[in-house]
Amino acid sequence: MSYQVPDQNLVIETSIGEDDVQFYDVRREPFEVYGLYRYRTEPDFKRMPDDIAVQVSDGVAKLARNTAGGRVRFCTDSQYVAIKAEMPVMCLMSHMAFTGSAGFDLYIDSPETGMSRFWKAFRPSIDAKGGFESKVKFADRKQRWFTINFPSYSNVRNLYIGLQRDARVGEGMKYRSPLPVVYYGSSITQGACATRPGNAYQNIISRELGLDFLNFGFSGNGRGEDAMIGYLAGLPMLAFVSDYDHNAPGTAHLAVTHRRLYEAVRAAHPDIPYLMVTRTDDYSAYYELRLDNRQAVLDNFRFARERGDRNVYYLDGGEIFRGPHEDQCTVDGVHPTDIGFSLMADAIGCALRQALMKNSI
Repeated sequence: MSYQVPDQNLVIETSIGEDDVQFYDVRREPFEVYGLYRYRTEPDFKRMPDDIAVQVSDGVAKLARNTAGGRVRFCTDSQYVAIKAEMPVMCLMSHMAFTGSAGFDLYIDSPETGMSRFWKAFRPSIDAKGGFESKVKFADRKQRWFTINFPSYSNVRNLYIGLQRDARVGEGMKYRSPLPVVYYGSSITQGACATRPGNAYQNIISRELGLDFLNFGFSGNGRGEDAMIGYLAGLPMLAFVSDYDHNAPGTAHLAVTHRRLYEAVRAAHPDIPYLMVTRTDDYSAYYELRLDNRQAVLDNFRFARERGDRNVYYLDGGEIFRGPHEDQCTVDGVHPTDIGFSLMADAIGCALRQALMKNSI
């Protein structure tokens, strides 16, 4: 294992209260950032290239700079881990915890078992502007492996990790495959309204299956535009999850773009698992539209199967929240609580696990 020598030229102003702190830029080795576009060279963390995002829509151009799905992994024997985040946009919303929209959270990874367990959240103060600092301390000093999840609804320009100056710093735990699972969808896909980023359903699935992923959830802007379809189809991927029922302006639009997205991804990736998910929210409102949209997705699934595709899967999102905790699954009838996200992770993760096992992955 390689360890990084501290960059003595990196001077970061801090008020975390540790005399022996040394900061590291996560863009530099041995830190590795997952889920974000060309993070070592781009001046701001983002999920896709600016020129493509602008072609899709103004909304996607803005939201693509939210760091949903971003993660940094590393190991160290420091007794504390601090962060200093420079954040030009910190999104505060009435229906979502600030720890989820603008906070980071830390997990301890186990290379022996492949599992990751939540430890603490890095919480911004409610009046934070332009970024924040936070620190997590441990009872003892020993080698640990970490994953830190980026915020779901804020922009991050720079992220620095603060460790003891004499600490060893090395590579983080690796995922099972170099290829990511790609998710496309709406605000729910982006992570609204998880109380912290690690509770978004893709992060839960990633920890349970040991797989990397890319999050292309865009609040109110998951509409299957041609530029987005072309970009998604061109990405290397292990599997694809289509979850954008919510944002279609109408059933006819959904039917056409859903088919177009499937055909583009399948043409570029003939053998990967392709999962189609319908909306999870309350069917009591706009009942006919909900049913019509579900039918459009189901028709596309049947189209794929009739063409001989045996690696395409359908998941009825309307069934995911049904059960004893149904009333606790959303904040506002649409966006999931942590309970709702856990149920989504169970359902979508199970479907992915079975599909990947079928493909011997």
